[in-house]
Amino acid sequence: MLLVTSNPRTYSDTRTATGPLLFISGQVPVADDGTVPGDIAAQTRLVLRKIEAHLAAHRLDWDAVVKVTYFLRDIGDLRSFREAVLAELPEPRPAASLVEVSNLIDPRFRIEIEAIADLGGATTR
Repeated sequence: MLLVTSNPRTYSDTRTATGPLLFISGQVPVADDGTVPGDIAAQTRLVLRKIEAHLAAHRLDWDAVVKVTYFLRDIGDLRSFREAVLAELPEPRPAASLVEVSNLIDPRFRIEIEAIADLGGATTR
């Protein structure tokens, strides 16, 4: 079987989880002051940092994240989105799914991201 991957990779093909899981609900690009960045790269960075804050509250970092789901409103944003993910997420990156959606809860939002982290430690296969 041929396994097709992207290069550079914004995800791992598989991750394993050994402990209880932390489910982080879909995070949207609203800054603490209520503003929403206009471009996809800034929105992606903001949402990833919000997830990082949730992880830190549980004494975790990105190494513990086993799965993320990206909801992208416009697949035309893919290149800038990928560049932001590559710049923000350390290796090993989590397993991931990317879904193009017709709308998000607020028309200013270009992305929403949810994550699953392993509270007991994660490994890459």
